[in-house]
Formats: sequence, C-alpha cells, structure tokens
Amino acid sequence: MATMRSWSAFLLVLLVGLVRSDSSDHRYKPGDFVPLYANKVGPFHNPSETYRYFDLPFCSPEHVKEKKEALGEVLNGDRLVDAPYKLDFQTDVESKLVCKKSLSKEQVSQFRNAVNKDYYSQMYYDDLPIWGFIGKVEKDAKGDPTESKYFLYRHIHFDILYNNNHVIEINVRMDPNALVDVTDDRQVDVDFLYSVKWKETTTPFEKRMEKYSQSSSLPHHLEIHWFSIINSCVTVLLLTGFLATILMRVLKNDFVKYDRDEEAVDDQEESGWKYIHGDVFRFPKNNSLISACLGSGTQLFTLTIFIFILALVGVFYPYNRGALFTALVVIYALTSGIAGYTATSFYCQLEGTNWVRNLLLTGCLFCGPLFFTFCFLNTVAIVYSATAALPFGTIVVIVLIWTLVTSPLLVLGGIAGKNSKAEFQAPVRTTKYPREIPSLPWYRGTIPQMAMAGFLPFSAIYIELYYIFASVWGHRIYTIYSILSIVFVILIIVTAFITVALTYFQLASEDHGWWWRSFLCGGSTGLFVYGYCLYYYYARSDMSGFMQTSFFFGYMACICYGFFLMLGTVGFHASLFFVRHIYKSIKCE
Repeated sequence: MATMRSWSAFLLVLLVGLVRSDSSDHRYKPGDFVPLYANKVGPFHNPSETYRYFDLPFCSPEHVKEKKEALGEVLNGDRLVDAPYKLDFQTDVESKLVCKKSLSKEQVSQFRNAVNKDYYSQMYYDDLPIWGFIGKVEKDAKGDPTESKYFLYRHIHFDILYNNNHVIEINVRMDPNALVDVTDDRQVDVDFLYSVKWKETTTPFEKRMEKYSQSSSLPHHLEIHWFSIINSCVTVLLLTGFLATILMRVLKNDFVKYDRDEEAVDDQEESGWKYIHGDVFRFPKNNSLISACLGSGTQLFTLTIFIFILALVGVFYPYNRGALFTALVVIYALTSGIAGYTATSFYCQLEGTNWVRNLLLTGCLFCGPLFFTFCFLNTVAIVYSATAALPFGTIVVIVLIWTLVTSPLLVLGGIAGKNSKAEFQAPVRTTKYPREIPSLPWYRGTIPQMAMAGFLPFSAIYIELYYIFASVWGHRIYTIYSILSIVFVILIIVTAFITVALTYFQLASEDHGWWWRSFLCGGSTGLFVYGYCLYYYYARSDMSGFMQTSFFFGYMACICYGFFLMLGTVGFHASLFFVRHIYKSIKCE
C-alpha cells in the first residue's frame, strides 16, 4: 500500500511538471520586442476544421519561422508562426503599413470563400490568445444570396493593457471603414494596415487569465450548473430511496423465508435467487474478453481520476495550450500496467490458461479502435490540408511512447497479475451442470435492461453534457471542474446502484447469466451519450461539412466507447460485490 501511494504521488508530480506550463512571466522594458504568433484560421462553426494562417494570402514574411510546439499543442492543432505585425512593448503604432498586395482572381475567390464560411483567425501574443474575423457579409435586403456583398478587413487595431513590465490583456478589433470588396472575381490592390494602442491597468499579472474563465462562472451559468447537480442529486436520492425501501426490504423478506425453509425442510421447493446458488458463480463465456474489458475499464477509470485531480489543482487553466492532450497521452501510457494487472489477474481467477493472448487483447481493446479511427480521420485531415493532420514526427513520438512505455508496462502488469495467484472468492459452490434459464418476458432481455440501466445515469448528467460539448466542440471555455467532479461522482454512484438493482431482479427471475449483463448495463450510459451526440450535432450546433462531421462522430465514438468500458467496469464490480454479499448471508446446501 505504501508503494502504491508513493507511485501515485510520483505520477502526480510528474504529470504536473509535464503539463503545467504557466503563462510566461516575461518582463519587458519600453520598446522591447514581444513575440506575436499567428496560429490558424478556419470556419467559426467547425472547430476541428482549421488551417495554417498563411494558407490564406495574407501578408507574410519572406521566411516563415515556425515556433517549436510541445506534443499536446500539436495534437490540439496549433501551428504557430511569426506574425507580420510588430507590437513592441508600450510602443503605440498608428495605421502602419504591413504590405501592399495585389490579389489575383484566385486569391480574391479564396478570401471570398473564407468570408462566406465565417472564417476567424487566431493569434497568440505573449501567450495570450487573440481572435478576429477576417471579413463580413452584407446580405441583400430581399434575402437573395446572389446579391450579397463580401468584404475583407484590411486594418487591424490591437488594444493592449499592461501593468508595470507585464502584458496583461490584448484585444483585437477590425476597422469597419477599411474594407476591401471581394465580391467579384477580379484583381484587387490592397494596403494591409495595423494600429497598436497601449493602456495601463491595475490588474496584476497573476490574474490576467481570469478574463477567459469569467464567462463560464457568470451567475446565470452557475445557476444552470447547480441545477444540473440538484437534478443529479434528486436522481441519486430517488434511486437510493428505491433501493433502501424496496430492494433491501425484499432481501430481508427473502432471508426470513429462506431461514424458515431451512427449519421446515419438508417438500418445499426453493425458488427465486437462492434456487440458482449453484450456478450464480459459474464463470461466464468469453472469459478472456470480459477480463480484457475490465482491465481496460479500470485503466480508463484511473485515467479519469487523475485528469480530475489535475483539473482541480489548476493545471488546465484557460488556454494552457495542449495541457489536456499531453496529460491524456502521458497518463494513459503510465497506467497501462493497471490494465495488464487487472485483466490478467481476473483472467487467471476465471481459470484462464492463455494469459499472453488475454494481455494482447487487453492492449488492443481500446487502442485498436482508437488507432483505426485516428488513421481514417488523419487521412481526411491530410486531404483537407488541415492543421488537425499530425506531422510524421509527432506520429513517430506517439508510436515510441506506445512501444517504449505503454507496451512494457502492460506486460509488467500482466506478469504481476499472473504471479499474484489470487483465487476467485465464491461464497457458495458451483454445481457441475448448469440449470436451464427459464423463458422470461421481453422486457427482461438484455437490450431493454440496458435501456433502463443507461437512462437514469444519463439523466443525471445530460445538462452538464451541453457545456462540455460546447467547450470541446465549440469556443466556450469550461473551468468549473469542481462541479464536474461532483457530477462524475454522482454518475458513478447512480451507475453502481441501478446495475445492482437490475442484477437482483435478474437473479430473482432465476437467470444466473449476470456477468455480462451487469457489464453491459453499467456501460450502456455510453450509448446514451452517443445518442446525445446526434441531438447536439443536428439541433444545438452549426457544424457542417464532411471533415467536421467525421471528426465529431469519429472521436465521440471513441470517447463513448471508453465511457462504455469504464462504466461497465463500475457496474460489474458493484454487482459482483452485491452478489457475493447476498449469497454469503444465506445457508446453501
């Protein structure tokens, strides 16, 4: 136990060191050069469809110098290059010429297409993000799209706040009077200009990132978040009340009945869940697959816990670029030993013999679908020339992490699980031949039970899901991780409770095939979340296009699959604990 605590502490310190890259504490003197990087451009409503800044024919330096990015920043689609604007510290600039450019017909058409798709641009100034639209559309009063006018902004105003020798805040606004008409395909001469205005502020440097998190913590947003928690708590209270008043009462009556049957052993036949005591611990079919599912689910559960810990200690502050992706890659790699140990240990308890094959299955169960999804989506991004396409060097780094960290730890965990020699603890003996499961009504089938099991946990989290989706697949910022942590705990509790309740009803119907059923019922919330993806895409977002659609549904399928494995593991272990407890409490011949 002490070793495990030491390992956990080491892992947490390592992760904080890897992903915590606080906004640069650069101190400047008047006239000092402050770096400004252009990042990317893309349709505002398609967050995954972004392109390099100079893919559009803006003014560009002769030699475009790229900023070296960390792994998480590259995974995030960031491609920073030197911007053509010079914003020296405390140096005002008034309508300075960036360049004179003669736009060809093709370049005018390119800009018009970008303006029509509502393109925005993103830059970083002293690690502070800046956004601005590149143009505007003036629609015809009669609503005729063919009569719309397309204009490109050619004059950018930078408003910068400073406190002593620190940059505190930067905002961008476009001059509405400096426009270039790009409606027609004709050559256009453009003078691109920029202005800079510096103002002093009293905001301390330590609080300069608070501006970006204020929107998510506004009173009306907090009210909705707390309503989400209250909704979740009511669900938990109703469910726990149901278990306390119904399930426990029924169990108590069962125990009394079975004790009476023991005293009067006449010709009374056993019925209910005691009747199948000789089959309830009969090992399930596909024991290698269920062991691999439990191993992968345990690893993903551990990954989620560590992500919440890092979020609560403030690692994922707004625009700590790539921190989340770095944490996901590093934690998943370092926790692969947990998957190997859990899967192999349980597989050996189920009297499995080919533990090496089980270990390979565990390693590929989640990473396999993720890998094939990534290959397809990366190919789509390459075809679109989008920044979401990973460079070859980044792919090599990920492969090396998998080869040199993930796989060895998985094997070491598997060896430790095999050598643990733990035996499956069954409170009753299993008979030699299985009893036949009686025919049951349709609503006691696997799919109806999964629908019931997934609905309650999903109803406890669906309000919070919107804000998470709006952050991951939009431009909102999510910072209220404490509330999200509470919702996650509620999700785990509700999943465990509803799975236990359904397992009891299944056993009371003399159906002893609860092993896979409990896993499937626990994980069914993941299917509901994927169903919510359909609703969010078509009803709550303006995403469109093949690339954005494939990225959204492809990566959400992987995320929901991970939720399925994680919550399925929670449901299975809750049911296993419950089944052991009730059969330990009765006397069985």
